[in-house]
Amino acid sequence: MSSKDNAAVNQLFERLECRYAMRVLWALRDGHPQTFRLLQDSVGGITPNTLNTRIKELREAGLLDHGSDGYTVTPSGQDLLKRLSDVQPFALRWAAAHPRKPTVRAPAPVANTEQTPTSASGDEPAPAAPGAQDKPFA
Repeated sequence: MSSKDNAAVNQLFERLECRYAMRVLWALRDGHPQTFRLLQDSVGGITPNTLNTRIKELREAGLLDHGSDGYTVTPSGQDLLKRLSDVQPFALRWAAAHPRKPTVRAPAPVANTEQTPTSASGDEPAPAAPGAQDKPFA
């Protein structure tokens, strides 16, 4: 592949690798127009601000359009989705061969509820008991 070809692929990938960009296109793959709210629900987990940004970027890239019925993919977007249609059967085979492992999360730190005694005025820590500094921890 020539450097010019690589540049074109990289340019397309830059658009598509933005968070949710592929999901927005994939949600519109059936060709039916979707309103903003329906598209947001179809994509799932996307904030209105992020969806607005992705729509703007995909429209500038010539992959998405907005008409009176809602958002649709352009002929160029349809061509891209047609070329990506093999992703779904591949993804099903891949997911079956590579099941998700449960995420192990470290336990949340426990808040220290022990309070430091304060002086009568409450402004500074109370002095330690006599001899407390000399005793090692038990």
